[in-house]
Amino acid sequence: MRSNRGSGLDVRERVARRFFRLVNHLAVPMIRAGVPTGAANVLLVVRGRKSGIDRTTPVTAFVAGGHVYVHATYGATGWARNLRAAGEATVVQPGGRRRVVRATEVPTDEAAVILRDALAPYHRSRLLRRVLGPHVRPPVAILRQVRVRVDDTHEDYAAEAQRHPLFELVPA
Repeated sequence: MRSNRGSGLDVRERVARRFFRLVNHLAVPMIRAGVPTGAANVLLVVRGRKSGIDRTTPVTAFVAGGHVYVHATYGATGWARNLRAAGEATVVQPGGRRRVVRATEVPTDEAAVILRDALAPYHRSRLLRRVLGPHVRPPVAILRQVRVRVDDTHEDYAAEAQRHPLFELVPA
């Protein structure tokens, strides 16, 4: 179901990206103001790798094994490439509390294990997997919140980790 037009993204990916781009514009002021968004959302402020300008993006953070992670749900897009290049960011908690963090991209094999372990206790939704297709995945933190997983095998999680980088955030 790959498109030959434009970006070459699956139609489900294009729809999801457009939807969340719209939602992100609403989420930024809500998170800053401390308004609940229904998920563990934070603002990630990362210096642009080309422009040098700070870019603010709402992301969903999750804790696994005592470590804090953010998952690049739409692949190595702008914020993920900027975070990879900068190696640090500022996390803005709901209500405005800020802290500087070091960010380390987790190697694919290790990321696959972290993603699998984070979602292992939850039931697998074949319907959700069918609706989302082979490439679209909600943020891991959202899947944990609704207690569902989409992938099942280590290979599934490894493919997910390859397409969508996982970063560990450690206080600087």
